[in-house]
Amino acid sequence: MTKQNNYNNPIVLERADPWVYKHTDGYYYFTGSVPGYQEIEVRRAKTLNELEDGEKASVWHAHEEGEMSKLIWAPEIHFIRGAWYIYFAAAQSDQPKNNIFQHRMYAIECKDENPLTGKWEEKGQVVTHIDSFCLDATTFEHKDKLYYVWAQKDPAIPGNSNLYISEMENPWTLKGHATLLTIPEYGWEKVGFLVNEGPAVVKNNGKIFITYSASATDENYVMGLLSADEDSDLLNGYSWKKSEKPVFASSEENSLYGPGHNSFTKSEDGKEDVLIYHARPEKNKEGDPLDNPNRHANAQVFKWNDSGYPEFGVPGQDATI
Repeated sequence: MTKQNNYNNPIVLERADPWVYKHTDGYYYFTGSVPGYQEIEVRRAKTLNELEDGEKASVWHAHEEGEMSKLIWAPEIHFIRGAWYIYFAAAQSDQPKNNIFQHRMYAIECKDENPLTGKWEEKGQVVTHIDSFCLDATTFEHKDKLYYVWAQKDPAIPGNSNLYISEMENPWTLKGHATLLTIPEYGWEKVGFLVNEGPAVVKNNGKIFITYSASATDENYVMGLLSADEDSDLLNGYSWKKSEKPVFASSEENSLYGPGHNSFTKSEDGKEDVLIYHARPEKNKEGDPLDNPNRHANAQVFKWNDSGYPEFGVPGQDATI
């Protein structure tokens, strides 16, 4: 049997691509895509259940025109080496070009203690190895190195986006080569669109895991998993193994559809691992699912199996080991 977790899901309404970071000050910091896609909002609260009605501030607005003026997607807030950073994607037009959106990735920085009231400075575009559609950047530190993982279109590879990893010179500049981690290859990664996006990193039992999301953003959205040994060369594509099946998918029983674009955090007492993800309460009925704001942020405790791999259960129910 599985049991419902103790979180009042959804924890935040109408926030797709939810990102939660638990800081040393005891606050959970939250951001996600705001309907209308014209601003970046940051919230904080001492518990996940309080994020819906907790402190919040709009910390950055889209430019009136130009490269950061449209479709502000999937912000993530990180605290790196003494400063706050938000990574996000933005476009210069809300219309696709050659059937693909025009996003590039950007970073903003805040050196103040409180990112809700502090001053944010634009650090510019995070330039990658290809000048093409890219989004959903995340970062993590390992053995004193800072890494950047993101989704990007390669014109030579069929589909919308693949996942890449690179080392960083600083929190807004890549260095060295970019390594291809995964392309959409299985049927569950190619429903509607050929997509690998929304990476998030979690470590356990000597391994580094990257979850990611695949397929169209409707009820077909699912999560996949990459894993590597912590002592391996993370910039060597052969260090990473990929799940052949999705690790988290829609639940008809619990009316949670298209779960994905997740992040990871810890429970309030620090004893349990928590998956943060968005899901829809119903299947997308008509039109572009990106225009439907009913993707809500959810929180769910997950476990680790005897092999040290995450077991996420199903949306709305904790995993049991």
